[in-house]
Amino acid sequence: MSEYDYIVVGSGSGGAVLAGRLSADPSVSVLVIEAGGRSRPSMNVQIPAAFAKQFRTKLDWGYDSEPEPHLDGRRIYQPRGKMLGGTSGMNAMIYIRGHRTDYDGWAKAGATGWSYDEVLPLFRRMETNSRGASEFHGARGPQYVEDAPDPREGSRRLVDAMAEVGIGRTDDFNGAQQEGAGLYQRFTRRGQRWTVWDGYLAPHRKRPNLTITPHALVHRVVLENGRATGVVARVGGETRTFRARREVVLSAGAYNTPQLLMLSGIGPADHLAEHGIATVVDNPHVGAHLMDHPMYLVNWDSSHPDNLASAEKPAQLVNYLLRRKGMLTSNIGEAGAFFRTSVADDAPAMQMIGAPVYFWEHGAATYDGKAIAIGLSLVGAKSEGTVRLASADPERAPRIRNNYFFHPDDMTSMLDGIERAREVMNAQALRGFANHEIHPGPSYGSGRADLTAAVRRGVEHTYHPSCTARMGTETEGVLDAQLRVHGVAGLRVVDASAMPRVTHGNTHAPTMLIGEKAADLLRDGT
Repeated sequence: MSEYDYIVVGSGSGGAVLAGRLSADPSVSVLVIEAGGRSRPSMNVQIPAAFAKQFRTKLDWGYDSEPEPHLDGRRIYQPRGKMLGGTSGMNAMIYIRGHRTDYDGWAKAGATGWSYDEVLPLFRRMETNSRGASEFHGARGPQYVEDAPDPREGSRRLVDAMAEVGIGRTDDFNGAQQEGAGLYQRFTRRGQRWTVWDGYLAPHRKRPNLTITPHALVHRVVLENGRATGVVARVGGETRTFRARREVVLSAGAYNTPQLLMLSGIGPADHLAEHGIATVVDNPHVGAHLMDHPMYLVNWDSSHPDNLASAEKPAQLVNYLLRRKGMLTSNIGEAGAFFRTSVADDAPAMQMIGAPVYFWEHGAATYDGKAIAIGLSLVGAKSEGTVRLASADPERAPRIRNNYFFHPDDMTSMLDGIERAREVMNAQALRGFANHEIHPGPSYGSGRADLTAAVRRGVEHTYHPSCTARMGTETEGVLDAQLRVHGVAGLRVVDASAMPRVTHGNTHAPTMLIGEKAADLLRDGT
């Protein structure tokens, strides 16, 4: 079969949700095309603590940015999940919806129907929360969410230290108040990762109206007379055309979705001409406005024996396999906080992600000893970057420039965060856990010029690319409020690239929300 009602390109946080919901209607046919594979995930996918072991493997797109102009020309590694379930199989599983003002801001900017009060029922619909149903949470959805089954003592002490220095506490980052410190809920079930593949597609993969085609790389969208009518994809060694009777939906992520739009002739006309691509819709916003959350890691030496550096010992694997307990159930970043910086923002601009373990260079670096870390994720970042084509060859990776710290407020907030993290590490609650500073380290004192240099040399990011095909008017964005691509009928975008601005927090849950919202829009015919 090569003709379907709906074609969904990508099985990640948005695409899997949409396809699972649409295929519940037996009268419509749905094709999911996924560049990756593996319906049976590897142990490094299933075990929460092993997420970083997937980096630079065949499960990873393994992108690198262009030299970053404000990071001393460094290239930044950009991991993205290449598997059924997308990056929901590779992330750190932290459950954060974002701040109320994120969604109210989208609505005020013209994204009608996306206010916090309007999307809260969709968040509740998607989840089965271990805490049960409440005003803010659901208990009957396909996405499992739970408290850490066996949190580390160091994580609890980190929360105590954060509260001790004045950040305060919250028992639910997704409830009435995001601001404060606490232990994160995670996308796991009984101590094992729970992806959108697990929740939205795997239980329904035998539906006769749902076709899932892995190891298929989409090259472009077929456009005929101003309408999307299908896609061209490489499946194995064969190039095939799949037809869509109703709509094509791009859910390929914030890097690959704008790449596909541009390969299909939708994007900045001058850039398309550079690569010999005929312009169908001239829209300079395609691939623009890339937003992410820069993250700097503060590491301190630790002598406490309860440290995740011991997670790979055989006893921990046995404990995990037999009881779903122990260090391997950790998502590493168990402790966290949201707090405001000196830069004005409607929501807390800084997120802390704390763990009793050394973490540097995406987990690849090692330390001769034990350590405790706080990741400072700038969730109120203002800088914007770009995604551009490297060539007209769809097999080539796109060119990514994050442009971190282009906006001066971002560095101010990051330095505020480092200063606060140092206060946390010196708090009474961490006596006996945190000994001396590794990063930034003693060579970087309290002077802001020194700390700025440390940030430029060591900052990475929180893996939250967004906004490259954002909702907005035809002069301000790529999509309307119904996620339809301006200037093309039958084509929508359902992934993090649709966000008008990146949310204040981890982006997996907000992207799932976009999938839930899209399902309602398509079922209602809007």
